[in-house]
Amino acid sequence: MADQPGRIKVAIVGSGPAGLSAAAHAAAKGMSHVLIEKTDHLSDTIFKYQKGKHVMATPSNLVLRSDLDFEAGKREAILETWDRQIEEGKVEVLFNAEVTAITGESGDFTIEIKGKDPVRAEYVVLAIGTQGNPNLLRIPGADLPIVQYQLDDPGEYYDEHITVIGSGDAGIENALGLAADAAQANVVTILNRSDSFARAKGANVKLLEEAEGDGRINVMRETTPNELRMGEQGGELVLDTRDGQQTIRCDRVIARTGSKPPRDFVEAIGVNFTSEERDAFPALTPSFETTKNGVHVIGALAGYPLIKHCMNQGYDVIEFLSGNTDLKPADQPILEEKFAGLPGNHPVEYWLDLFGENIVIFEELSPLQLRELMLDSTVHSHAPGEVVFTRNEPGSSMFCIAQGSVLVEVNPDDPSVTVPIEEGSIFGEVGLISGRRRGSTIRAAEQLVTVELSRNAALKLIATVPSAGRAVNRISIERQFLQMFGSGLTREDVAEIVEQGEVVDVRAGQKIVEEGAEDKDIYVIRRGSMIVEKEIGGHPVFLSYLPAGSYFGEMAVIDGSKRTATVKAAIKSEVIRFPGEAFTAVLDKNAKLRGRLLEDMKNRREVNAFVEARKDSFGSAADMYSETAQFLVDNGIGEATDVLLIDETLCVACDNCEKACADSHDGLSRLDREAGRSYAHLHVPTSCRHCEHPHCMADCPPNAIQRGPDGEVFIDDTCIGCGNCQRNCPYGVIRMDAKPPKKPGLLSWLFFGSGPGPGEASYAWRKKHTDPAKPKQAIKCDMCAGIEGGPACVRACPTGAAIRVSPDKFLTVTKLTEEVE
Repeated sequence: MADQPGRIKVAIVGSGPAGLSAAAHAAAKGMSHVLIEKTDHLSDTIFKYQKGKHVMATPSNLVLRSDLDFEAGKREAILETWDRQIEEGKVEVLFNAEVTAITGESGDFTIEIKGKDPVRAEYVVLAIGTQGNPNLLRIPGADLPIVQYQLDDPGEYYDEHITVIGSGDAGIENALGLAADAAQANVVTILNRSDSFARAKGANVKLLEEAEGDGRINVMRETTPNELRMGEQGGELVLDTRDGQQTIRCDRVIARTGSKPPRDFVEAIGVNFTSEERDAFPALTPSFETTKNGVHVIGALAGYPLIKHCMNQGYDVIEFLSGNTDLKPADQPILEEKFAGLPGNHPVEYWLDLFGENIVIFEELSPLQLRELMLDSTVHSHAPGEVVFTRNEPGSSMFCIAQGSVLVEVNPDDPSVTVPIEEGSIFGEVGLISGRRRGSTIRAAEQLVTVELSRNAALKLIATVPSAGRAVNRISIERQFLQMFGSGLTREDVAEIVEQGEVVDVRAGQKIVEEGAEDKDIYVIRRGSMIVEKEIGGHPVFLSYLPAGSYFGEMAVIDGSKRTATVKAAIKSEVIRFPGEAFTAVLDKNAKLRGRLLEDMKNRREVNAFVEARKDSFGSAADMYSETAQFLVDNGIGEATDVLLIDETLCVACDNCEKACADSHDGLSRLDREAGRSYAHLHVPTSCRHCEHPHCMADCPPNAIQRGPDGEVFIDDTCIGCGNCQRNCPYGVIRMDAKPPKKPGLLSWLFFGSGPGPGEASYAWRKKHTDPAKPKQAIKCDMCAGIEGGPACVRACPTGAAIRVSPDKFLTVTKLTEEVE
């Protein structure tokens, strides 16, 4: 179609990297065009980056396809280059032009502009991004003047306590900028609701961890804002942390909580989105065309926020509009190489279509988002019977079954006992969520093709694509329900209750059920732990501890009684809530399950009956027990799987425990007996708790921290000494040290005075005899894995003062029974 008088070929709305690249290529091809920008300058998103920001050019292996230059560098240099090249390329730009509506059909669109004449065009390219629609904080005090959603110049702020909310690249870069100059004397804190920075670039995460290690930035993981208020000394921010609420001084909040597409404006044009989710993106064809013929979307609005991707799309969309329908995306060679080992010698498009259609968590991804995900993924092909991974193998990635099916060996002693997982589903999600080693051996049931997502890629997908998060949740809920309540149940039996299952985040100390309440839901602890209390004499008595994988609430569901005890979170946790009515429906169809639960109820009722019968005689014993239990929870036993305790009424301070530990571990002790806190006769020394969800595993670059088959968390020889684990551990049980040389034997020390003697050598001896070039490594308790007889510290204690216990065995009303009797 030839250009009509007063009508151009293409109108490009938005001058970010995608829009600039599209306009520059249209000008280079001699295509009639106009670039419409609502501000008085180009690339408003980059323009609003903080001053001096280093802009990355990732992915590094992706070629740039654009008439504009772009390489990693300072914000100012990049903007200057683009301004110059746009002018030299004679690109038609309309500044200060805010688009209010787009009407018409393909071949004849009218773009209405506030205060200016409308523009007519055959095609429209939307490159408007999402930055103009930030996600606002939803907490009390969010409207206070100390909250801002943009940081222009970090150098403007001095002597302030500044909290950055947001764990993406923007939040990290703002925090780094505010803490860059010590002379500004800012106290900078960044909050991350997760334990890892899955959304951010690896280079930014590394810089943040270095700043954290240097003490320039306080990084608070697993923390969310609860309330912002003005106190006598200024702003105060109340936080929900892993261990409970905490209040910090806060003079300024910089919220970098992401943004959402301008949905109302885009839908008014006639463009459909992939779903009703607030974070969904427009539905697009591989040529970037929307459901409104003639309207194309590129850049961040298409789900591609990286600059290099955006610029390539700008180039490509003009090629498509010029009739070059054979053009392949710039990432085509990378994907061709990645898919080369798959069976059938099929083209990239075949596999992308197959992945998108077959894999349930990819269902709502656009072709563009799927291509980007594949760049961070690995594909595999397995013959029938071939093992994908084995039980107890380290790994935290997640697998998606694109073709074929797998068998899960559920009995380690009999590989013939298997459970199938069908095409389209996922496996490995337990390692992704918990960080534990692989729980089962999985092998191909037939010719198998899988997509393996690294932990970061999977977490990013779950966080940014709501449908993927829902699918992973539904599958993990179903498997956890079947694993816990099995008793012959099938997937069909539990389909209805699984759909109604809801994952609920619970802050430390929050009550989930209260004694005397009449609600009827049942709960499964997915992550974290709970404590059970009963009201006696006007104050709570600690009854028991429930670790992850436990369930509670079934008594009220089965017999319709009121809640007999209060259950609250020991630490920040996740529970799955199942409606009581749906659970009752499952029980009505399965007598075996009902019988098992009635037996469990019998045991719990015996505990309740014991407490009720003896409550008048508990007195100080109950108070002491409850206070001791709370002390232990406060000191990490709430998320421990194994903890070292010392009975100070038996301890003679011989330090045999420390010496035995050092002599069992290359001369370096993994515990400090004197350090730690005490309550009554119990002392919690500085030694690893082997947490259910280890904080030390977060952000370990070589994945050197693993969990053994008996639950022990250990650090293998691939440790690079970065110190991330030491910084992430909230209990201070990890040290960084170089492995000393082997000491002379005990007899040499006894008879000739050679060496430092039993136990850990002094710092002076280690410094004198250790190669200074030898790098430090992370050192922590490994529960003496592989050493016959179990933990050396316990075996070496001459009085039995040292014990290692799991909290669910130690924190129980049976201990109270012992005290009373």
